Amino acid sequence: MTINCNGNLIDLTSPKVMGILNLTPDSFYDGGSYKDEKSILLQVDKMLKDGATFIDVGAYSSRPNATNIPVEEEISRIIPIVKLLVKEFPSILISIDTFRSAVAKTCLDNGAALINDISAGSLDEDMMTVIAAYKVPYIVMHMRGTPATMQQLTEYIDVTLDVKYYFAEKIANARTKGIVDIIIDPGFGFAKTTAQNFTLLQNLDFFKTLEIPLLVGLSRKSMIYKTLNTSATNALNGTTTLNTIALIKGASILRVHDVKEAVECIKLTEALKSNE
Repeated sequence: MTINCNGNLIDLTSPKVMGILNLTPDSFYDGGSYKDEKSILLQVDKMLKDGATFIDVGAYSSRPNATNIPVEEEISRIIPIVKLLVKEFPSILISIDTFRSAVAKTCLDNGAALINDISAGSLDEDMMTVIAAYKVPYIVMHMRGTPATMQQLTEYIDVTLDVKYYFAEKIANARTKGIVDIIIDPGFGFAKTTAQNFTLLQNLDFFKTLEIPLLVGLSRKSMIYKTLNTSATNALNGTTTLNTIALIKGASILRVHDVKEAVECIKLTEALKSNE
């Protein structure tokens, strides 16, 4: 199971880590932490040395009720950083966390390697056309509505089946457009209650039947810290626990704030599997 990123064939048979770089001032966990080139370069260097295969760069906060910003502002936030990272780390594989095709296209023109779309094309009808034209991997996430409305859209007949049907439709559409490399993300915390998040995690191996790589983004999310009656700042141990469960149930990519710990999860679960 491989994906092609800027000519690099990435084998996802062994799980990989995607490190998160938020350029937004209002992200739920690390908003505003990386405001200047020095802090950004130090963080990315650390994540790469700790074992990240991908760096996911986002300039639009998708947390519930986040402030909407114009496309032009998102581009002005993200493009200088993409250029900086490509210059300083020539072999870096940058993922762009955006649902806007104009942002995706501009970033791909400047060296990005894949696109991570929380809306799977639902919020911009041109997104899949851009992905197909650039022949890059496409991460399609499950979400309903927008970041501003998603928390009111949590009624499902069966959350696991509903999410699977959503992916079947999105995958078929992407294939029709000519997109080859597709990765699915169940969208923990997006239009889902805490109980529904745990149901999806419990049934994660159900998505193996789609025969598509699976990305899991659980890092420091509210399903962890609300359950533990703590905060995102203190949710690393909980994140590690749930990441381990996700790996055992078939996750191909862990999207995380804490790369070193995620890499350790992978090493230990791979060692466990090798003894089966």
